[in-house]
Amino acid sequence: MQIKAHFTFSKKQRNGIFFLILLIIGLQCICFFIVPMVIGGSENEISFNDKAFSQFKKEIDSLRTIELENRKPKVFPFNPNYITDYKGTSLGMSSAEIDRLLIFREQNKWIRTVKQFQDVTKISDSLLNAISPYFKFPERVIDPKVSKNPKTSEYDKWSKTFTQKEDLNVVTARQLQKIGGIGEVLSERIIKYRNKFPGGFIADIQLWDVYGLNEVLITKITNQFTVKTPRNIKKLDINEATLDDLVTIQHIDYNLAHDILEERQLRQGYKSLDELMKVKGFPVNKIDIIKLYLTLD
Repeated sequence: MQIKAHFTFSKKQRNGIFFLILLIIGLQCICFFIVPMVIGGSENEISFNDKAFSQFKKEIDSLRTIELENRKPKVFPFNPNYITDYKGTSLGMSSAEIDRLLIFREQNKWIRTVKQFQDVTKISDSLLNAISPYFKFPERVIDPKVSKNPKTSEYDKWSKTFTQKEDLNVVTARQLQKIGGIGEVLSERIIKYRNKFPGGFIADIQLWDVYGLNEVLITKITNQFTVKTPRNIKKLDINEATLDDLVTIQHIDYNLAHDILEERQLRQGYKSLDELMKVKGFPVNKIDIIKLYLTLD
């Protein structure tokens, strides 16, 4: 019995296969020999302008440098007396250096010069040279005797006792104008600020919130007037207050209130109201005003 082969080809089929093999070999030869020669020849003909490339690279480097500078945090002039933990850390100060400054300020003392800042904080010369150009001391810190309104009167030369003083919550603008340096604008501003709150001032310290008053003028005012009928407020327990409670207090916004609660949790409760000054971004210069609204039971 004859078995028929399954792989037999006709003459025409064999010629086709042979032609296909030749075509494959030809294409491989073109890929390996001819194409590299053509590409190599083209590369040799390409001219390279070193000067143009160098100029282009300089422009790229310049743009990169500008972008890096723009990404750096901006430092604006500031009063070094009010540096907080957050501010000090961003400037490169250590925790110990920041604490020395805060302890100094808690004694109601003021940094008045760059050298005194270094003496108090013990920061390095290199860090001092980097940040001191941004220091901005107000006149009342540089020289407490300086006043934008140097005018004095007989009315300012002596301080009354508490009994003799008139109530700051009922004083009129005309009465305030008897004080040297307190004119129509400032007196009206004090009255307008007082009347923002039903019941008026809680304490004399709130005069610091009146725009335009400095230490000299406030001293003159409190020599003659004081808050005798303070506004009634319900103080908040700092260890029980909620976010919504805290934002009702002057100088505390939602971001600061959140940070106060976060710090409270980390400390497992505040032991002293002065610990608030350790909160990131806390307005240290407003601590005495904020304390008016808080208690620690």
